[in-house]
Amino acid sequence: MKASFFPYRLEFKQASGTSRGILKTKETWFIKIEDEHATGFGECGMFRGLSCDDRPDFESKLKWVCNHIDLGLEQLLIELIDFPSIQFGLEMAFLDLLSDSSNVLFPSKFTSGKASIPINGLIWMGDEQFMKSQIRSKIDAGFDCLKIKIGAIDFDTELSLIKAIRKEYDVETIELRVDANGAFSPLEAMEKLKRLSDFNLHSIEQPIRQGQHDAMAKLCAHAPLPIALDEELIGIHDVTKRGLLLQTINPQYIILKPTLIGGFSGSQSWIDLAEKQSVDWWITSALESNIGLNAIAQWTYQLNVNRPQGLGTGALYTNNIEAPLKIDNGRLIYAPSVKWTINF
Repeated sequence: MKASFFPYRLEFKQASGTSRGILKTKETWFIKIEDEHATGFGECGMFRGLSCDDRPDFESKLKWVCNHIDLGLEQLLIELIDFPSIQFGLEMAFLDLLSDSSNVLFPSKFTSGKASIPINGLIWMGDEQFMKSQIRSKIDAGFDCLKIKIGAIDFDTELSLIKAIRKEYDVETIELRVDANGAFSPLEAMEKLKRLSDFNLHSIEQPIRQGQHDAMAKLCAHAPLPIALDEELIGIHDVTKRGLLLQTINPQYIILKPTLIGGFSGSQSWIDLAEKQSVDWWITSALESNIGLNAIAQWTYQLNVNRPQGLGTGALYTNNIEAPLKIDNGRLIYAPSVKWTINF
């Protein structure tokens, strides 16, 4: 068995705004495992400025993995506890290596094209006109759940956009989620959540910056709308510490990004702990290419999800890997007749 890796730079079709800045490109790394019978591909989509494995030794660790691939997946996952995105890339690659059909990691009605996954339409931050045009485009495309990035422009402007949606579409027609990416301060957060609650929102993701556990716990206990933890989960590898975090904050939801929290195994750990505490969850991609998105989507489907998931990022890039993943009427589908184009 041998392994190699390849860096790749994804180019956004349009600069996309978050409270952490404007995204124009996204780095990622593909890992390839080969034996005498097959080849498997995985994606190590470390996210600059967000992933806990955004470290100077990231590529050297990838080289180490390739040089020690014969240790096998189980031992490598232990060795890579501080590198969740590499863990995830390896899980993908080994599953692909062993699959009967390339890139079909979890055979199901989804991969046979007979079932789909409900997803939210993602609205990026920007000026008022840009956000309005995105909202109209997503609604016209059949989405009945929108996730709106907030926290980078004037809050009153953001409220007016949400108010305009609610004026035209009630809560039975369009589900609205907002994502602050930690943009609010603890002192202002409750007042902003009260103002947001006027518009029958489903939830808000990460209203304050992660690591402020007492402040977040107070918000989750008293806020007038449900709170979902996102960045809060990053970098917590120990199961006991994960359980303590959920017990301390007691959120209404957690959001699972496999690339950021240790792949399928890390995500399943969080799900098991959350369900014991009656905390709901959903799955979201973290701007991976279609290789990573494909793995996340296939795994998500077999969890029997019913609420919209955050898996609509495949069309963001000009140079994504050609894949059978398509969006139709607010749902992610897998079209088996469409061939993959992986030229590594």
